Amino acid sequence: MREYASPALTDVPPRGTLTDDVVRNAAEHPDTVAFSRRAGDRWVDVTAAEFLAQVTAVAKGLVASGVDPGDRVGLLSRTRYEWTLLDYAIWFAGAVSVPVYETSSADQVARILTHSGARAVVVENAAHAARVRVGGGRRQVWVLDDGAVEALTAAGETVGDDEIDVRRERMSGDSLATIIYTSGTTGAPKGCMLTHGNFLHELGAAVEELDELFAGEDASTLLFLPLAHVFARAIQVGAVRRRVRLGYSPDIRTLSADLASFRPTFLLAVPRVFEKIFNAASQKAAGDGHGKMFDKAADTAIAWSRALEDGRPGRFLRARHGLADRLVYAQLRAALGGRCRYAVSGGAPLGERLGHFYRGIGVTVLEGYGLTETTAAVTVNTPDALKIGTVGRPLGGTTVRVAEDGELQVRGGQVMAGYWADEAATAEALDGGVWLRTGDLGEIDDEGFVRITGRKKEILVTAGGKNVAPAGLEDHIRAHPLVSQCLVVGDGRPFVAALVTLDPDALAPWAEAHRKHGGPADLADDADLRAEIQSAVDDANRSVSQAESIRRFVVVPGDWTEEAGQLTPSLKLRRAVVMSELRREVDALYE
Repeated sequence: MREYASPALTDVPPRGTLTDDVVRNAAEHPDTVAFSRRAGDRWVDVTAAEFLAQVTAVAKGLVASGVDPGDRVGLLSRTRYEWTLLDYAIWFAGAVSVPVYETSSADQVARILTHSGARAVVVENAAHAARVRVGGGRRQVWVLDDGAVEALTAAGETVGDDEIDVRRERMSGDSLATIIYTSGTTGAPKGCMLTHGNFLHELGAAVEELDELFAGEDASTLLFLPLAHVFARAIQVGAVRRRVRLGYSPDIRTLSADLASFRPTFLLAVPRVFEKIFNAASQKAAGDGHGKMFDKAADTAIAWSRALEDGRPGRFLRARHGLADRLVYAQLRAALGGRCRYAVSGGAPLGERLGHFYRGIGVTVLEGYGLTETTAAVTVNTPDALKIGTVGRPLGGTTVRVAEDGELQVRGGQVMAGYWADEAATAEALDGGVWLRTGDLGEIDDEGFVRITGRKKEILVTAGGKNVAPAGLEDHIRAHPLVSQCLVVGDGRPFVAALVTLDPDALAPWAEAHRKHGGPADLADDADLRAEIQSAVDDANRSVSQAESIRRFVVVPGDWTEEAGQLTPSLKLRRAVVMSELRREVDALYE
């Protein structure tokens, strides 16, 4: 059994909670801009002192409305300033926040609110409120777009500061901070109980090791991932702790404009976002007649990044890189606001090619690994310790090991307290109550860098007895600009095959350039398009043995989406759902 431990870098006070950061910031740096919120076409700043005042006022409103210490309060909204405001107000009131993805159906909302026993819920708009009410249950509902913050502030005018102080003082690191429900890729979502201490252990290590991102008076980040996801939530509390200016972009349609005006110094995103940025730039260049120039610039960026690992790039490569920087890379960095030097990626494997590409253009993507059960990251690449293709080393105070069956297991202060109201699932997940069984397969090299090789439950065993991890093959194929999603199949079958969907945004300019007509359904069997997909399959096959290689594939008309139920809110593939819906297509691959 291979094991690697990183020493703890900071001590976590047993009585500390996440509310302490807000109070300390207001006392020591009252005029520092903590947040920027959209108001029409401009950003309105919120100082540390103003934030404390607003959080306290809303917390009083929750108290006046009957929210008691330990009560669960739901949060259903897009990523916006009020989400953070309510999150901290719930903690100041001694209560527990229960985030719900704003894309959740009425049935999903009802299940989470009912299972968690939420006494109240704050939603963004009337449509969200309607979903809550469809699920039934007698709980208070406040609507942000209808003045929830103002109503709570008014309701709390009769509550004294001492009541909030008492509630804060009664909490400790062991107090429950939030219940975050997993995305449910392999079954019903489970409620991960994360304490204030879990977050403080995570922050104590992460912000220290990623100091280059969080340090500096001008440090800032723009949140656009759902705050219902633990990844964005960890960045939120990390930004508050280190006084990093935090902005919000709730609508993907305005993200480009928000990036240009906010100009963050670092970003966080899932791999699909980085793929989309690359593919959009590639297709735009091709549509403008500069496709070959972009391809050469991309190859140069990758070569430059690889050369950094081997030593100083040679003179010829430096000349090529300098030219590409002026013609291509500068425009890509400008699209991210012009000041972004680092990005943090999590949720799924990024892939070596994209990792090298972004470092080559001057935006280093630091890939990490973690789960909801681990309060976000347990391993991460850092500016000082970076190995592209891995998910980095364990954070300080964290130990990882690879069990005899190849499963990655984790021990550390950020591991959850358990699953809410589910002792059986908790016992299954926590080996001896200490080691978390992640369900992921991994490797640890001699320097402690971790590589994720697949999901334990997703290993395919072909009819010939060959074990195949589909994740790596799928990642290679998804890297092709025309591909949106990929599902590798072959369990109990004579060979490995794949289902592929097309990216409509990338397909349109490709079709125009190749004088094709129609959408994904019309071009699914087009010979030229299949040749493009075959090139991606060939690239994937070069990374595995012949027995593991993909022999056949089918292009599926239409894409897989969260709305249709094939993807989770964090954009993970629900394999069982896709297999059930496309069983005929899978059978046809083997006829």
